[in-house]
Parts: sequence; structure tokens; C-alpha cells
Amino acid sequence: MNSKRWVLVALLGGLAIPTTAQSAQEFFDQGVTRSRAQDYAGALQAFSAALTLSPDNAACYYNRGLAKANLRDHRGAVIDYDHALELNPRDAQAYLARGESKSKQGDSRAAVLDYNRAIELAPDNAAAYYSRGLVRTKLDNYRAALQDFSDLLKLTPDNVQGYYSRGLCKSKLDDYDGALTDYTRAIELSPKFAKVYAARGYAQVKKANYKAALADYTKALELAPEDAEAYYHRGFSKSQLDDHKGALADFDQVLSLDAQNAAAYYGRGFAKTRLGNPKEAMQDLTRAIELNNATGGKPVYVGKMTREALDKLRNAVQDRSRIAEFSDERAEAFYARGLNKSGSGDERGAIADYNKAIELNPIYAEAYFNRGLTRSQIGDQVGAIQDCSNAIKLKPQYAEAFYVRGLIRYSQGDDNGGCLDLSKAGELGYTAAYAVIRDYCN
Repeated sequence: MNSKRWVLVALLGGLAIPTTAQSAQEFFDQGVTRSRAQDYAGALQAFSAALTLSPDNAACYYNRGLAKANLRDHRGAVIDYDHALELNPRDAQAYLARGESKSKQGDSRAAVLDYNRAIELAPDNAAAYYSRGLVRTKLDNYRAALQDFSDLLKLTPDNVQGYYSRGLCKSKLDDYDGALTDYTRAIELSPKFAKVYAARGYAQVKKANYKAALADYTKALELAPEDAEAYYHRGFSKSQLDDHKGALADFDQVLSLDAQNAAAYYGRGFAKTRLGNPKEAMQDLTRAIELNNATGGKPVYVGKMTREALDKLRNAVQDRSRIAEFSDERAEAFYARGLNKSGSGDERGAIADYNKAIELNPIYAEAYFNRGLTRSQIGDQVGAIQDCSNAIKLKPQYAEAFYVRGLIRYSQGDDNGGCLDLSKAGELGYTAAYAVIRDYCN
């Protein structure tokens, strides 16, 4: 009886029961074969049978852990990797695999420790650098992740994922030039990698290269036409290029793919504003806000500049507004809705929206400036001057803010201060100021 060998004949509670004719090695080999065929359930059974016969087999625990991981049983996988490492503490692959399963469970810090040990034991293991880099990005440790991806690329110089991932880290660190270089190399190596085109497009947006961004997002959408985020950023780029009809079509496409996308409602509302459809624009901007729930002195006019003259000159301020990136605070949507309310004659409603935008984003120069314009319209010139001053503090090259503050100061009797502001506006490129200087400051 002692010479009798074992075979696999039945399942009991999901475990293989070995009987005659097969050795632990044969079960192990069977498990490897089944794993290669992606029959992970069968592989798990074979490795379990082998462990019944050879309970101190580190390789068997490791491979059963891999089978469990492929079946998404990462907790069970970690237990098997623990056993494998108790039996063989210098198994770099087991540390790497355990790190992967810990990462899948959201335990990123523990995963980094396992990757550290894997790299310590096998410094030329490219996969360990890549995996540690990915987990470090989850921990927002982009500089360390960037170094990991750089080490990966030293070991595997044509690694597309390495260039893509390093580019993402560089973008997070505001190194958009470096990111563009990495994305371009990734595209050279893999011309049909849609995510890289989208990532490069985003870097182009951050550098205000909107035409280049438009081309990249268009290519990304050719390769992955259901990418709502790519449609959004392409719409954003079109809006920056004043193609508001094109932007509107892209934001419509976003909302057809993701009806709860607040940023798309904001973008579409902005586009409708610029296309002269304030009623529908306000509906979209209000929807953007709902989805993410998330005053003055007595006017005195002195000298030549009457209220009528002030209103005419102030209201002629060139509209240079551009769509802004949509933040989690949703200040942009309140701001854009305020623009529409002001344009529709609802000045007090507009001020309420500008107030909210500033409350959510206290460094929102455009919101201060436009609140100043609206305050001036309703006669609150003191508040308007203060708003323009705040806009200038936040954005020292804000030519229009100098212009409007100059008009109001002059209208209130501060000829010198008003004309100095108008001069500064002209110096900064707002040439309409020179006509006012000619008529009022000489």
C-alpha cells in the first residue's frame, strides 16, 4: 500500500482529492499547464492536490496564489504568497506578486514595501519598477513614480507603457514639455494607442496649444470613439479656438455617453452663451451646478464723464472671456451663468452667481472683474472699483480691469488716477483706452 501513487478523481468542497498514480510533481506540472491555458480554476485544484502531498512546496503556494489572483481572489492569493515567502524569503517574484494583490485590494503602502523588497532582491526586474511606479502614482508620489518609470526605461528602452506612464507623471508635475516628449515617443512605438493621443492632447491644452490638442483628441477619438473625456477636452479646445458650434457638438456627444457629466453641461452652457442662446445656456449651467452640490457707495459723476458716457464706454469692453477648466468646486459654472444673467438684464442674479463663484474660488480674477462691471451697471461704483482692484491684484496684466477702473475713477472725479489706469490698459494692449485718453485726459 505504501508504494501506491495518487490520482485526481473527485472534487470535495472545491478541493482536489488525490488518489492513485500521480505525484506532487505531476500535479504541479498539471497546474502549470492549466494556468498557461488560462484554466485557473483547474490550475488551483491541481496545485491544491500537489500541496496535499507536498505541504512545504514554496513554488506550489506561489503558483496557486497566481491562480487565485487571476480568479480575482486577491485575499486568498496573499495568504498563499505569505506561505511561499515563509518557505523561501528570497523569492523576488513572490514579493512582486504579493504586491500586485495588495495593490488590487487598495493597500498601496503595503504593496510598495513588497515592490521595494522585490527590487532589492532582483534589481533588474523591470516589472517591479513598473508596478511600484503605478502604485506610487496612486499615492500621489509622482516624483518617485517618475524615477521608477525612468529605471524601467533603462532596462526596457522601447517600453510603450513606460513612456506613457512617465509622461503622465511629468504632466502631474507640470512638466508638460517633458510629457510631450514621452507621449510622442510612445506614439512612435505604438501608433494606435488611443490613450497616449488623449494624454498628449491634454498636455497641449495645458500649454495652450489648442490646435495641436484638437488634432490629438481627434486621433484619439478615431481609435476610441466612445471616450467621453476625449470629446470633452476636444470641445474645450474648440471653444478656446472660438469654434463654439464645434464645441457644442462635442459636449452634446459627451452627454450622450454620460448624461451626468457636469463639466459637459458647463462647457455646453458656455458654448450656448457665446452662440447667443442665453436661456438654454442658463439651463445647462444650472444643471452643472445641481449635479455637483456639490455693496456699494452713492454714484457721483464729475466733469465730462456722465453716467451715460460711463455706461457706453464700459459696456464696450471687448469680451475676451474663454472657457476655463471645470473644477470640482464648480465656480466656473456659477461664473458663466452670471455672464448669461447679466446679458439678460438680471444684474442682481448675476451678482449672486459671481458671489458664489468667488466664494468657491477666491482667486477667480474674471469673476471679480465681471462682478465689478455688473456692480457699476447698477450704480455701485465703489464696489466696482474694489472688484477691479482685486482682479488686478490676482492678474497684474489684466488690461480690461485697468480700463474699467480708470473709467470709473475718472467718472468719480479722480482724473489723475483714472487716466493713469487708462494709460496702463493701453500699455497692456487694450488699445480702446487711447481713444478715451484722447477725449478725457488731455
